[in-house]
Amino acid sequence: MSRMPAAAPMDFVGSSAAVCDAVLSLRGESLHAELGRIASALLASAHCAFIPEGVRHPPMVEGALLQEVRAGGQCFGRFEVAGRAYTVEDWRLLESLAGLTGSVLHMHALAQRSTHAYAQVEAQLAHQSQILDQIHESVLTMDRLGYITSWNKGAERLFGYTALEAVGRNILFLYADEEQDAQDVFAEQGGRMMEVRRRKKSGEVFWASLSLSPLRDLNDRPIGLIAYLTDITERKLAEERLHHLAYYQELTGLPNRTLFGRLVDQALMVAQRNDATGCVLYLDLNRFKLVNGTLGRKIGDELLRQVAERLRTTLRDEDVVAHLSGDEFAIGLFDIRQHFEATTVAQKLQAALQAPFMVQGHDLRLGASIGISVYPQDGQDAETLLRMADIAMERAKDNADNPDRSVAFYRLDMNEGMQHRMQIESGLRHALGNGELILHYQPKFEIESNRVVGAEALVRWKHPVRGMVPPGDFIPLAESTGLIVQVGEWVLEQACAQAAIWQRAGLPPFRLAVNVSAREFTPSLPGRVADTLKRYRLDPQWLELEITESTLMRDIEHVIAIMDRISALGVALSLDDFGTGYSSLSYLKRFPIDTLKIDRSFTTGIPDDTSDCAIASTIIGMGRKLGHRVIAEGVETIEQLEFLRSAGCDEVQGYLYGKPLPAYEFETNLREHWLAAGDDDAAGEWLGG
Repeated sequence: MSRMPAAAPMDFVGSSAAVCDAVLSLRGESLHAELGRIASALLASAHCAFIPEGVRHPPMVEGALLQEVRAGGQCFGRFEVAGRAYTVEDWRLLESLAGLTGSVLHMHALAQRSTHAYAQVEAQLAHQSQILDQIHESVLTMDRLGYITSWNKGAERLFGYTALEAVGRNILFLYADEEQDAQDVFAEQGGRMMEVRRRKKSGEVFWASLSLSPLRDLNDRPIGLIAYLTDITERKLAEERLHHLAYYQELTGLPNRTLFGRLVDQALMVAQRNDATGCVLYLDLNRFKLVNGTLGRKIGDELLRQVAERLRTTLRDEDVVAHLSGDEFAIGLFDIRQHFEATTVAQKLQAALQAPFMVQGHDLRLGASIGISVYPQDGQDAETLLRMADIAMERAKDNADNPDRSVAFYRLDMNEGMQHRMQIESGLRHALGNGELILHYQPKFEIESNRVVGAEALVRWKHPVRGMVPPGDFIPLAESTGLIVQVGEWVLEQACAQAAIWQRAGLPPFRLAVNVSAREFTPSLPGRVADTLKRYRLDPQWLELEITESTLMRDIEHVIAIMDRISALGVALSLDDFGTGYSSLSYLKRFPIDTLKIDRSFTTGIPDDTSDCAIASTIIGMGRKLGHRVIAEGVETIEQLEFLRSAGCDEVQGYLYGKPLPAYEFETNLREHWLAAGDDDAAGEWLGG
């Protein structure tokens, strides 16, 4: 039994404080001895000891008090007290001391374990941080809104931002400019692998491999994302280089045969859905092999680069052009209305090659033979169409007097139509510069007065061999090739010149109508009209411009602005072919129109066709309510005239009154018949004639 000197008496409060101090400051046998001393002092006993759990100790004398020290389901030891006779009150006092000591020891043990565990966690986190900082890969974490919560050394090296600069900012500040408006995927697609473009602190944009994994709390609830990034810029550049080598001709930078096939097949799928037409052109350079063989490959390569550039600038962005091999190129056309338009493109390509090529001091000239295949008639896929176009190209080269201007379709029936079309186009270009175009004038009569109030200038082509070429043969062609602009400029010029002659001759003014195509209806038109009037000193009341309904529907505000400028000149505006387009009444009332012209397709059936009658009557009623004069064209019978008169139509134009005539004949009839047609006898004279 442990023997200790009797301690000074101590109350329970003092004992409690002493136990707390001992547990906090002492360890091992020193703690055990102090706990025994405290018990001895509390119970005024000469003999007292604290026996730790698991330690064997000889029993004290008979009659000693024994009390286990327990807390939290754990036994820490026992108190043994002896040296006097003890009461129940002494036993309860020792029990309380044991309970207090057990609680303090239990709390101290918990605190020690927590401190040790925290130290271990800190050490582990420091260890993991060292590992993250040593790896090359960039690792960062974000909360669920994309705000950065941690940033390793790898991220500092990759982006150039320190952890102090990055933590707390939203991940969007690392995005490349083109991604700023893109929906953020960080908060939605944890675990996804992707390749992204990011921006460094220096402003450099680079490619990165990004892996996102969910970040979870101790209860396995998602609280953010872990992002792993690796710079893959070099790999991407290598891939792009390989892709370019696989799908583009290195010399010219144009798509090669493989890519051309893929692009054409994709376009054919769209054409099939839209029931549209497509064409493939096979272009073979003439005389290139001679240049390449004579002057060497270096000059030949530069020549091919210049050819590719001319082809590229001649075509539209939506057209596909490829360099197949050597001196052979291919073009895919899919935004066309009919296959004959491909001949216009072919001619433009040939014209683009006409100017000499300057290569290292050499003046070189090339031409091209072109073959054309048509989807879907000649093939359903790119390879077939290319093969058919190649065959057509060989036919063009073999059968042409001038290979540099030779074009052929794969199908012979298309060739015949193309040859006719090309002859017409070539002849029309020649006619514009050689005085073969002339104007005829068809009178317009006011129904009530039977007097001429205007005339329409109609272009005619007097071919030196074929004679008079019908307008239907060359006007649509002029529209599709763009020649209509030159034709329209010529018509305006000649009509104003003729009107000026009649003005100086003292004829009473009447409106001379000139048709304006949609291609001509541009912001430059009002200025051109003003210049022409000024040049011929022509009063604006002599001129009227007829525009088609389809012209108005391209860009309403743009068109109205042009029309207002024309009206401000004092020139009248007439809406031609009314009823055949898609005019909205809400827009029609805004147009500064003087006259509505009923298309001949609606006057043909009058008065027998009830639909034509209803349409004509509606147009007349609409025009009058909007304050416009109404004229009907194509009037050929008395019955048509009487119906239009009763319906309230203002003017008529057609073979009943007069066919289109050359200027001299028109003036003769004007002086001898039409200007005097105010009385019934005179009217009967020219109507009967």
